[in-house]
Amino acid sequence: MKIKIIGIGSYIPNKEVSNTDFGDHVFLNEDGTPFAYPNEVVIKKFKGITGIENRRYAEDQHTSSDLAFFAAERALANANIDRETLDYIIFAHNFGDVKSGTNQSDILPSLATRVKNKLDIKNPKCVAYDILFGCPGWIEGVLQANAFIKSGMAKRVLVIGAETLSRVVDDHDRDSMIYSDGAGASILEASDDESGLLSYESATFANDEANYLYFGKSYNPDLDPDIKYIKMYGRKIYEFALSQVPCAMKSCLDKSGIGIDEVKKILIHQANEKMDEAIIARFYKLYDKTAPKDIMPMSIHDLGNSSVATVPTLFDLLIQGKLENHEINKGDVVIFASVGAGMNVNAFVYRY
Repeated sequence: MKIKIIGIGSYIPNKEVSNTDFGDHVFLNEDGTPFAYPNEVVIKKFKGITGIENRRYAEDQHTSSDLAFFAAERALANANIDRETLDYIIFAHNFGDVKSGTNQSDILPSLATRVKNKLDIKNPKCVAYDILFGCPGWIEGVLQANAFIKSGMAKRVLVIGAETLSRVVDDHDRDSMIYSDGAGASILEASDDESGLLSYESATFANDEANYLYFGKSYNPDLDPDIKYIKMYGRKIYEFALSQVPCAMKSCLDKSGIGIDEVKKILIHQANEKMDEAIIARFYKLYDKTAPKDIMPMSIHDLGNSSVATVPTLFDLLIQGKLENHEINKGDVVIFASVGAGMNVNAFVYRY
């Protein structure tokens, strides 16, 4: 038995924030000292490394569970199913619902429960719960759905990834320009044809790598040190990703029995353009090959890094034909992969 995605939907907020909007920010070093060069230089270097020109932020009245609800409605419409037939709602996020103007996390009740409520699902046997797995959360949700369906515990599962990272960033940290908001949702059920999930890999590296991403105080020493923001050791994450993600992808592909030349697209977490390009190059090098042109669609240039939302949003845009020079056809083989806080790495091979 295989499982397949029968419905996909995403929500991309309308509020667009460009790199130039950071021109007046006061960026500081970790020790609180100012940069030795102007913001124009900071922004130019940032664009060259990450590829990000614009990002989307949620409207003030919306939280992560709102964005998730919007994406879930679209996925349900795309699948054309009765929402009462859902057995599970799995919601991947990192920081819960954070209201505009604050950075306090609210996860009571769970965000999955909030989405079930907003969807007006009456069936009490539709079980709703959250998972915290860093940026690879949506992929991990898909793997859990796979287990539920194969075991007979479920027939249909809604898996969501949504986040409002713009509300947990330190405005004085240049890394704040990376993060964005968004949501992606998918409906999964058993496949009665050749399409579906073929193989997977998942791992947590929690020794030296556990705190590569963490919650820390602002770089501005004048701000309350008890108020925390998302922080990361960028260089360590970059090196970790280049070391571990290509290996996970190769192991996953080898288990599927699919040849590297059959892979049509690779949908990878939209964290950093240079990093993603390097991951793909190393992955193909493991097979003594060069990565084909247009193998890796990208959305980071205009949408930024919306964490758990990046991969399902990318898949939705690909299916809708909204990514220039990219298309997907029935029978195509796609690799999904991600890396993030944990440090977690996962991937799956999928026949569309």
